[in-house]
Amino acid sequence: MSLPAATPVPSPPTHREVRLAARPEGPLATGHFEVVSAPVPTPGPGQVLVRNRLMSVAAVMCPLRLADPDALGLPQLLNKVGDVMRGPAIGEVISAPGTDLAPGTLVRHHLGWREYAVLPAAEAPPIAPEVLPDPAAHLSQGFTAWLGVVRGAGVRRGDTVFVTGAAGGVGSLAGQFARLHGAVRVIGSTGSRKKADRLVEELGYDAVVIRGAGPIEEQLRAAAPDGIDVLFDNVGGEQLQAALAVARRKARFAIVGALSAQLSDDALAPTGISTLALIARGVILRGISGLDHLDALPEYAREFGRALREGTIAYPHARLTGIDQAPRALVELIEGRHLGAVLVEL
Repeated sequence: MSLPAATPVPSPPTHREVRLAARPEGPLATGHFEVVSAPVPTPGPGQVLVRNRLMSVAAVMCPLRLADPDALGLPQLLNKVGDVMRGPAIGEVISAPGTDLAPGTLVRHHLGWREYAVLPAAEAPPIAPEVLPDPAAHLSQGFTAWLGVVRGAGVRRGDTVFVTGAAGGVGSLAGQFARLHGAVRVIGSTGSRKKADRLVEELGYDAVVIRGAGPIEEQLRAAAPDGIDVLFDNVGGEQLQAALAVARRKARFAIVGALSAQLSDDALAPTGISTLALIARGVILRGISGLDHLDALPEYAREFGRALREGTIAYPHARLTGIDQAPRALVELIEGRHLGAVLVEL
């Protein structure tokens, strides 16, 4: 689905933005956020004023609960109460003094969760319609999915692949990329029979493990009686433990997320695994972050764009309308109410 043609308009004196109102101590709720009015910022030389039109929400944006905040060593990951939330967005340029960006140009940046944003022009590159056919695809989590499949696990022809969190914005693409790279059997995990059926019927999964439908390891052994060659892990916890129990010799594990801990009372909570099993089976366990592989972005974009145009990969996503719906969008995503990415039109 394409965005409507951009029509530059003068900016108003105020706009709305979403701030963290309270750090959750239990389940995330819309009351943990507040939508407030603020002056529209003014760009200086070399900066761009952008009117946001489409933003994404992702589980990684859920405020972390940490028993020891200093232990993470990455303070930028922690939203403070009163901070404006952040996330990927697409917007149209309103003004960009001293730059080559013309009003009306669609750009991608990381200051979503607000109707207007000012940032350095270098941090707001124009989107390239010739690379990805749908502007909304620029907000996908496809790079994480591709990176875990290609560089993290090195999926190859004949592999049996287990994707945890398969119905999310990352997992819904990871299984498809695994198939494109030669996997002969792709197994996912999710939280409901309805989503499990959709993963099989719409996204080409061969089997799905369902949280709460019995021990994960037993379900995984039934789905992969000969074991797994690859784990693409968004979740950690019991699902990582089950994957190790079912892993073939020299299996490759790509760890791209830790949702079981991130959504718990302590985002740094450890998962107990057998290091002896890792050694005995020669399992490769690799944590992977896009920040360390930015050189791969062009290759990923070419492959993703080609697959979208050829119809060999789908980009499932839901849309809500209005910035006031952004907190609800994140809460619903965390609760597992959607399949694929979740976007908010502004």
